Amino acid sequence: MDQKRLMDLRKNMAKHRPSFRRVESWRYKRVKDPWRKARGIDSRTRIKSKSGVKSPSVGYRGPKKVRGLHPSGYKEVRVVTIEDLKDLNNKIHALKISSKLGVKKRISLVEYAQNRGFKILNVGTSQKELEDLESMLKSSFDDEEFLDSDDLEEELKDE
Repeated sequence: MDQKRLMDLRKNMAKHRPSFRRVESWRYKRVKDPWRKARGIDSRTRIKSKSGVKSPSVGYRGPKKVRGLHPSGYKEVRVVTIEDLKDLNNKIHALKISSKLGVKKRISLVEYAQNRGFKILNVGTSQKELEDLESMLKSSFDDEEFLDSDDLEEELKDE
């Protein structure tokens, strides 16, 4: 219950947190938007004047117990093989399957993880691929559907 309250607090704090923009990035095209510390000798932002832009500081951080967690409340863990799941706890960790993993290995990994009760955060990205491959693997192929190269050559000669 305590973690849920802290997650709600973190979400509420994020709503009120200003978007920290680099000083005068709105004024000049050559000055990009991501935050950089103000270093000018007369800078209102560096002095932390009311008229200056808000600077990132410790006070804007979220609660320590839920810092770095996924919005679902789990710790995100990147997984490539089944071996990576051995030391993980399904009550604490949620899985993100590597995008570089192929469909065949992904299927076996997803099935193993779901059997152990893990939450998978990015299974929906290739859900269609998974279903297509599973149906393809499960369906039995008839010999009549596929012709050997020799049979194909004979059919072409007949025509």
